[in-house]
Amino acid sequence: MPEDNIHEDPRQHILPVYRPPEEVFVEGQGAYLFTEDGRRYLDFIAGIAVTALGHAHPAMVEALRDQAGKLWHTSNMFRVKGQEDLADKICRDTFADRVFFTNSGTEAVECALKSARKYHWSKGAPERIDIITFTGAFHGRSIGAINAGGNPKYLEGFGPKLPGFVHLEWGDHDALKAAAAEPTAAAIFVEVVQGEGGVRAMPEACIKGLRDLCDAHGLLLIFDEVQCGMGRTGKLWGYQWAEGVEPDILCAAKGIGGGFPFGACLMTEAVGAPMQPGSHGSTYGGNPLAMAVGNVVWDIISDEAFLANVRRVSGVLQQGLKSLADTHPDKVEAVTGKGLLTGIKLKADPKNLQGICRDNNLLVGVAGANVLRLAPPLVIEEAHVREAVGVMDAALSAWVPA
Repeated sequence: MPEDNIHEDPRQHILPVYRPPEEVFVEGQGAYLFTEDGRRYLDFIAGIAVTALGHAHPAMVEALRDQAGKLWHTSNMFRVKGQEDLADKICRDTFADRVFFTNSGTEAVECALKSARKYHWSKGAPERIDIITFTGAFHGRSIGAINAGGNPKYLEGFGPKLPGFVHLEWGDHDALKAAAAEPTAAAIFVEVVQGEGGVRAMPEACIKGLRDLCDAHGLLLIFDEVQCGMGRTGKLWGYQWAEGVEPDILCAAKGIGGGFPFGACLMTEAVGAPMQPGSHGSTYGGNPLAMAVGNVVWDIISDEAFLANVRRVSGVLQQGLKSLADTHPDKVEAVTGKGLLTGIKLKADPKNLQGICRDNNLLVGVAGANVLRLAPPLVIEEAHVREAVGVMDAALSAWVPA
C-alpha cells in the first residue's frame, strides 16, 4: 500500500459491517461515557443492554484484576472452579438444573437449538426438529440464529433457508396452535420482550399460553432473554412476570456479564441429560476471567433489593416517557417495552432523532417499527432519568421527521 494512503481512514482495515458515528469513547464511569476530548455522554443504551452495572463498576474491576493476575484460560479440558460456583448459584435461583457457559448470546442460542433437537431425538422422535419463532425476532448472527430469527434482511446473501424453522406472525394465535400441533414441531422459541423487533413486550397471558400449548403437544419452551433478562425488566428474568410459568431452556448473555463477553444456556435436567460428552463444546466458554466477573454480577443483580430499585426507577422512566408522548402527540405514537428495556414508538424513522440526542450528549438506540430504544444501565437513578427525558424532550421539539 502506498505510504500516503496508510492514514486516509483509520477504519480502512475493519470489515465494513458497522456504521458507527465519529465519537471515540475512552473511559466510562457509572452511567456516563467520555470521549478523548473529555466530553461526557449519558449512556442510555449500555452497549445494547450489556453494561448492566454501568461502566467500571468497582466490584467487577476488582474481580477481573484479581483473576487476571492468576489464571486466564485452561479450556474445558479441565475443571473451572468459577463455573461450578456460578452454575450452583444459577440453579439455586432459577428453574434450571444444568448450565452451559458460552461467549455470547448467539452461542447460547445455538446451544438451545441443538439441545431441543437432541432432546426429541433421545425420546425416539428424530423427526421433531421444527423450531417455531415469530416475526420481529432477533436471535443472533450465526447461520442457525439468523434462520431462527427469519428476518429476510439478515438472511439475504447467505444461501438457502435452513429447514427446521417455522416463522409465524407475532400475535397470530391460530397459526401458532396449528404449528404446535404438527408432528415435526420441537419447540417454541421467543423473546419475552423483543429488542430489535421494536421493544415489544409479550403479554403475560400469552407467556402462560405458550407454556400451556407446549405442555399440550410435548414441545419445549425456549425463552431468549439475552437482551431482556438479568434484571432488565425489574425481575431476574422477564418471563417471571407471568406467574407460575417456567421454560425448559433459557438463553442468557449481555447483562449477565456486565460488559465482559459471556453467555449461558440454562436448561432442565430432562433437556440436559442427552447432552453428553461430544454433544457440544466451547474452547473459551466459561473461562476463568468471565466466571470471575459473572459471579460478581450475579451476586449483585439477583439480590431482590437491587431488583426492587430497578422496578422503582423504571416506573419513573415510564412516567417520563409518557409525558413525552403527551407533549409531542404529533411525533410520538406510544411507549413500548418493559422495565429498563423500553422506548418510544414514533411516527417516522427515528435515526435522525437518535443523532440529535447524541449531539446533546445522550446515547440511545433505535429498533424496528420506528422505535427509539432505551436500555440504560440498571444502576441509574432518578436524576439520570430526568436528564435523559429533558434531552429527549428538546430533541423531539427540534426533530423534523423525514
